[in-house]
Amino acid sequence: MTQPPRRRDAAGTRQALLAAARHRFATNGYAATTVRDIADEAGVNVALISRYFESKEGLFEACLTGAVDEIGHSVAAGIPLDDLPRIMVEKMLDDQAGKHRLLLLLRTAGDPAADQVRRNVLRTIAERLVASAGLDAPDAVLRAEMVLATALGLVLMRSTIAVEPMASVDQEDLVEPLGDVITALLRPSPRAS
Repeated sequence: MTQPPRRRDAAGTRQALLAAARHRFATNGYAATTVRDIADEAGVNVALISRYFESKEGLFEACLTGAVDEIGHSVAAGIPLDDLPRIMVEKMLDDQAGKHRLLLLLRTAGDPAADQVRRNVLRTIAERLVASAGLDAPDAVLRAEMVLATALGLVLMRSTIAVEPMASVDQEDLVEPLGDVITALLRPSPRAS
């Protein structure tokens, strides 16, 4: 008796590879992650990485680009400044995927093109924060990057380094202090008349 041919699911395979790669790159770093590790975790043939992404570098770049899209939805321009701390905690710290997206932005590929993508991603997110805050100051992007550094630090201290009490405090308890940081950095100062 012959088995029916297996249905191919290109989109599903691509998503499985991206999910496995995000997890591996965020957890182990670029250099320590092999394409075989990623393919094994995704449950697919390693040759499919070349088919869908051309190379390990191409897969890393796709992960970074995906992180931009996901984080960009979380930190979209137009979010009221008062809502930003809760949104950041919910979207960036709440689930494993959110943590992986942020940790991925810290990982270097050793590939100048992929590293440039990462820098562009962080700059885009900072610019969206500036737009959300309505900040019109010469150092507005710097201030927004400091907010991003705080968010990245929260993720590192909670998940990777597990510094106490940061690692075990309830997420709700992070919203108010994060709000204080965001307000201090992004609240437009009153103009002198």
